[in-house]
Amino acid sequence: MSRLRSRRRLALAVPVVLSLTASLGFLPAAASAAPYAESTAQTADAPNLSYVVNTKVDHHTIASVKKAIAAAGGTVVITYDKIGVIVVHSANPDFGAQIRKVRGVQSAGATRTSPLAPAGTTDEGAAQLLTKEQAEKVEQASAAEAASEPLEADQWDLRAIGADKAAQINPGSRKVTVAVIDTGVDDTHPDIAPNFSASQSANCDGGVPNTTEGAWRPYTADDYHGTHVAGEIAAARNGIGVAGVAPGVKVAAINVTDPSNGLFYPESVVCAFVFAADHGVEITNNSYYVDPWLYNCVDDPDQRAIVDSVNRASLYAQHKGTLNLASAGNSNDDLDSDALVDDSSPDDSTPVTRTVDPHECFDVPTMLPGVVTVSATGVNNLKSYYSSYGDGVIDIAAPGGDRLYQIPDTPSKNGRILSTMPNNSYGFLQGTSMASPHAAGVAALLKSTHPWATPAQLQALMKAQADNPGCPASYDQDGDGTQDATCVGGKRVNGFYGFGIVNALRAVK
Repeated sequence: MSRLRSRRRLALAVPVVLSLTASLGFLPAAASAAPYAESTAQTADAPNLSYVVNTKVDHHTIASVKKAIAAAGGTVVITYDKIGVIVVHSANPDFGAQIRKVRGVQSAGATRTSPLAPAGTTDEGAAQLLTKEQAEKVEQASAAEAASEPLEADQWDLRAIGADKAAQINPGSRKVTVAVIDTGVDDTHPDIAPNFSASQSANCDGGVPNTTEGAWRPYTADDYHGTHVAGEIAAARNGIGVAGVAPGVKVAAINVTDPSNGLFYPESVVCAFVFAADHGVEITNNSYYVDPWLYNCVDDPDQRAIVDSVNRASLYAQHKGTLNLASAGNSNDDLDSDALVDDSSPDDSTPVTRTVDPHECFDVPTMLPGVVTVSATGVNNLKSYYSSYGDGVIDIAAPGGDRLYQIPDTPSKNGRILSTMPNNSYGFLQGTSMASPHAAGVAALLKSTHPWATPAQLQALMKAQADNPGCPASYDQDGDGTQDATCVGGKRVNGFYGFGIVNALRAVK
């Protein structure tokens, strides 16, 4: 599950951006990062090891490095010239070590250790589909409320942040698009179709954007994660099913999962950030971590290269006007601690238990500079039992659901989040995966209200409109007499909620 870096940034964004840039040698984003697809793209019998090679951005250096790549037994898949990222396939076991010695190469490393593993999204637990009988009960309750969608009585999350009232004032602008970088989106769903932007959607598996009709859709019905996220953001108020936080904005899909194993590899995420930025996307939602490493430690050359490449793409998107949001993770970890145990990496082969310092080992893209990090809350505006936290780490909080300790008085009495699922269905999920899209929806409302706001200004607005409940007097969720997490900080900003829980109604006012 995705985690967030323990960092003291965003309250002081510039100093940390500079320090991270200095430590990793990141380059400032250039004016354009249009990719140049090579004729040597992957073939059916291409090697199964992929690399990112990060270079200086001048054309002479890139050309020279590409010659060295070929000499070292590498095949260039795609080059993102203006951010200096080259995606390469190679069967040479020494390719990384050899290419790192080449003049102009600033970092290089493998993006995988094996082609086998489960997906790394940040939902917590299996999905629960809404049955026909349950839906009928919810529809009866919803009918009692004016201007309510048929299943809205079960959407406690909208009421918790004032999104139901906000929609009556400003449902969001059609000029604002939120791209769901995820497992794909079923754009044929009747609640998503009215707001879907096909021209800003693609499949980025392998690092090369594919804009063929429908390429952005989930591979199977089990790849429901992205469809659920999209509905939370922008399900239309059209008299069908549910409503999104920003039902008037557009939503796009960028599928970044490997079809053979469902993993989110770095080269795919690099492609997604650049594609979103170059296609006018204002906001991206990232409810996942980049595989195969939960935390990427910069003292390891492969992991350092992953951080470098994705950060270049994320910064490029920010410089082009795109705000990126990401989920904080579901391990109930204090991410401002000095040490965390990671027993899940690498997740595409055999994991090895290791202790990492989250100040030196980064969850990508969640812990990258300028990315808004979101923790999860339940119906009682209390941190969800699973949500990771950390003073100076969490930027804001949003409803992600809590099925154990925060049960709403709704028809289904389900503490999780109800949203769209593939094949015209609806279902409940919980996790920081669900919190981040709620925050992305509020960001879209803010962008609709303040169309000239930059990503940094949008981030400041999100913090300013948030409601902070402050640290709870006690956080003994299971009642065993032991605190299940420790909140550090004050009423203005703290480790559970950052600057507070997002408020959609304030966003449109």
